[in-house]
Amino acid sequence: MGQHPDERVGIVLVSHSAAVAASVAALALGLASGGGAAPVAPAGGTADGGLGTSSDLVAAAARRVDRGAGVAILADLGSAVLTVRALIADGEELPALTRLVDAPFVEGAVAAVVTASTGADLTAVAAAAQDAYRYRKV
Repeated sequence: MGQHPDERVGIVLVSHSAAVAASVAALALGLASGGGAAPVAPAGGTADGGLGTSSDLVAAAARRVDRGAGVAILADLGSAVLTVRALIADGEELPALTRLVDAPFVEGAVAAVVTASTGADLTAVAAAAQDAYRYRKV
């Protein structure tokens, strides 16, 4: 059973690059048909605009997309994953229903946003993103 449209799962895209996070968010939203799409926020780079990850930017992005149905976070590389894991372990900076999803960054983001936009719950959104590992290109 889906969520109320105002209570869709939010998606946070954590990249070492603000431009990459913003571009993947735009791609995923564009492919999810924009208007009725789930809330998505990029959290890329550091607070001063450099390459890296910022726990403050990730936490702020999660709060922006939280509508009460949960937040799925996808991260691009190792230290971004470590940043999200630390925030989840802390338990105070992120919304209660926040999950780090093990998925390929671009394909997983598209699958997560498309699925969340249908009103699916956090478990279904995470499963769709994880399933993107099986997308074959040859």
